[in-house]
Amino acid sequence: MSTEKPVQRSDYKRFYPIITRWMDNDIYGHVNNVTYYSYFDSAVNRYLIEEGGLNIHDAPVVGFVVNSHCNYLAPIAYPDAIEVGLRVNKLGNSSVTYGVAIFKEGEEKACAYGDFIHVFVERAANKSVAIPDGIRNALAELVI
Repeated sequence: MSTEKPVQRSDYKRFYPIITRWMDNDIYGHVNNVTYYSYFDSAVNRYLIEEGGLNIHDAPVVGFVVNSHCNYLAPIAYPDAIEVGLRVNKLGNSSVTYGVAIFKEGEEKACAYGDFIHVFVERAANKSVAIPDGIRNALAELVI
């Protein structure tokens, strides 16, 4: 992988639109930093549900977030329309590292970017297991 920061739209393979909400803004008039993690989580899980067939209610294997971080480059604020860019930086046996970024709708440069790591676990035993085939195949589509 390149040592350059992944801040261009072309660095990502899938995009999900999100409309910021009034409550996302903080006292400083921009989206609060913790809200970005909610955007990341929503985009990742939407992909897993729609493309990987994840049943969030009944699947015996689910992904738990074990690490996430975000680098902030430019503010966003309500009522900005944004898009979450998604890619896979690393696909392991039981874990996946996603690359995620926030773009203002139609803009080429990211306002924020980061990583988001899932470890897949057997829900009943709470122990890590191999990523299920359907999800693995969907994730492979996003590998950079």
